[in-house]
Amino acid sequence: MERSQIEKISKALADETRLMIFEAISRKKQMNCGEIVSLQGVTPATVSHHLKILNEAGLIECHREGQFVYSRTAREVVQAYARALARMARGKMEPRKR
Repeated sequence: MERSQIEKISKALADETRLMIFEAISRKKQMNCGEIVSLQGVTPATVSHHLKILNEAGLIECHREGQFVYSRTAREVVQAYARALARMARGKMEPRKR
């Protein structure tokens, strides 16, 4: 996984609400937007915004079934992210050049 993708995922997960949404989706096979909205303190507009960021980071995949949009965890991306972090922790990745 490239460093830019690691940074994008890290930024996506750094937000408390996005992390809560990601955790909720990860606990199930998939969730529709209505189920996510039912989480305490999350409005439809907020869910839409955060799902877009999670999707752009590659953490979730969204698909439409009739009138509902379902989100599920992109497990391969999450696993690649975990491996990349492990490599960083072992000092196996090149530092970012500025």
